[in-house]
Amino acid sequence: MNGEKTEVRLAGFGGQGIVLAGSILGKAAALHQGLNAVFTQSYGPEARGGACSADVVMSTGPIYYPKVSAPHILVLMSEDARNTYGGVLREGATLIVDQDLVNLDQAPAGCRLLKVRATRIAEKLGRTIVANIVMLGFLTAVTGVVTYEAMEKSLLASIPPGTEDLNLNALKSGFEEGEKALKD
Repeated sequence: MNGEKTEVRLAGFGGQGIVLAGSILGKAAALHQGLNAVFTQSYGPEARGGACSADVVMSTGPIYYPKVSAPHILVLMSEDARNTYGGVLREGATLIVDQDLVNLDQAPAGCRLLKVRATRIAEKLGRTIVANIVMLGFLTAVTGVVTYEAMEKSLLASIPPGTEDLNLNALKSGFEEGEKALKD
């Protein structure tokens, strides 16, 4: 974690599971990592298809303000989300994008840009709906904001019965992509 408090914003379009991903991350931090965590969400009136975000603030101490002001970690899963939520980043932030859905060649000065083909990986697993889980695996590997074990436990507690194998494969695939990205 980045000092005492880490702010994470996940953004995409309605229907990508952004809110679920934020909830899973928040639970991983609070229930399985022993951190304080606050989760908030935002989406436009169009809901499905419109830009939406999920914000998670994690801290080893008290959290006095629940909103993300300038994220340490920003995940963008659509071009609309980039335009709506991609403006303000903290110095030294990590920017993670789904490279097939977000057109971005470089990070703002002082920030790190990492690209992953989350949607394409999800397609190869048989269901694009798990691109959000692929992204959570990638985020876990490249940031270490929570452990893989904490994320896995939170995932299993948050998904419908019968989808465990698909979701665990998505998490693992994203994590492995993240490990490869760190080596490059």
